[in-house]
Amino acid sequence: MKTSAIIVLAALMMSATVPALAQQTKEEKVICELAAQNCLNKVDILEKRVKKLNTEIKKGSKTYSAEDLKKLEQKLQETQDLLDKMEGKAPAK
Repeated sequence: MKTSAIIVLAALMMSATVPALAQQTKEEKVICELAAQNCLNKVDILEKRVKKLNTEIKKGSKTYSAEDLKKLEQKLQETQDLLDKMEGKAPAK
């Protein structure tokens, strides 16, 4: 009898606190929107960087030494991994 009363009381207390926790203040909403906007801007910047690096790599050995091409490919891989991480994809291996 005691345990069922405690369970019912606990359930009532928890149901009363859930709506209070789910509400966001105006400041929290603004912060969330700004964070999302910053993330979108970073994704756009990373996509542009990937395109630029691909363009430079396509120029090949006529423009760059083998060592420079390796550095560009490494930067491309790092940028692509970061972009995948931000988009929620598993990094390509």
